[in-house]
Amino acid sequence: MSSLPPLPAFHWPGRAGDRPKPAEKRPGANVVVDCAVYVDGHRLLEHCSYEEALGEVREHGKGFVWLGLLEPSISLMTDVARTFGLHSLAVEDAVQAHQRPKLERYDDILFLVLRTVQYHTHELNTVSEIVDTGEIMIFLGPDFAITVRHGDHSGLAGVRTDLESQPEQLALGPGAVLHAVADRCVDSYVEVTAAIEEDVDAMEEAVFTPASKIIIEAIYQLKREVVELRRAVKPLALPLQLLSHDPKLPLPVEIRRYLRDVADHHTAVTEQIMDFNESLSALINAALAKVSVQQNTDMRKISAYAAMAAVPTMIAGVYGMNFIHMPELNWTFGYPAAVALMVGLCGLLYVNFHRNDWL
Repeated sequence: MSSLPPLPAFHWPGRAGDRPKPAEKRPGANVVVDCAVYVDGHRLLEHCSYEEALGEVREHGKGFVWLGLLEPSISLMTDVARTFGLHSLAVEDAVQAHQRPKLERYDDILFLVLRTVQYHTHELNTVSEIVDTGEIMIFLGPDFAITVRHGDHSGLAGVRTDLESQPEQLALGPGAVLHAVADRCVDSYVEVTAAIEEDVDAMEEAVFTPASKIIIEAIYQLKREVVELRRAVKPLALPLQLLSHDPKLPLPVEIRRYLRDVADHHTAVTEQIMDFNESLSALINAALAKVSVQQNTDMRKISAYAAMAAVPTMIAGVYGMNFIHMPELNWTFGYPAAVALMVGLCGLLYVNFHRNDWL
């Protein structure tokens, strides 16, 4: 391993040969996305196992380990829990996933669950998946931060890169990782909410545009996706409030200040999602009312045409009974008179129905 670059704030003691060597390929290594040691905001030790990284941090008493995992197996998480001292209940949640956003504390270790969301572009009047969800779990200890991801769209490479470009932020410790991940999740809520707002506006325009084709199923689908988004976003409110306002939690004051800003953004997004839910409920009622009015209009037209058709049917039926002694059977103008009577009565009915907006 090449020698580490000297830093004024900290350097690893001992000879270069005493430093940990790159970790060998091991079972579950494909789910270990990244593992590195950060000291004074700088990335120093990398390409090593999490046991070696944590050992170095605790041996020298400075810095912290950031371990990133992707859908780990129970065996790998058991080994990670043994190494970092994680509680078995939190480890079980991290493996099984499908958890609601929550914050739990096990002595000096925090366990935070976040739901991630992703928007899928779709056609307006189609029934398709719109919002996809995943999960990120964060184990936060005095000298480590472990992120466990579930879902293809929950990548944190960009978050790690951004943090590494801000050493003063990383210097605040593992809490900086928690803030950065929570901030990225809430930012994704804002992006997805903005996209859904455009869908809701387009749906409203379609419903209230005259002679437009309304697909009730598409409105129900959009409402269902909004409900799924609400379930992913809304429960995070309490954990963020605790993280940003509870001084008993092991977080630096500066990190709590940053988290207050995240909580404010989350509150605004939650309120907007609730507005979407109410708007779509009203939109469904309006669409059903519009369909009902359209059906009533169609029924009136059908009834009007049926009434006009009944007049010639009745006259033709009377003269089709084939009795010998019937008026006008031998009259030369009998047939033209019967046809004229049919047309005249139908014309009177049409004028009457049209005047009353039935036709």
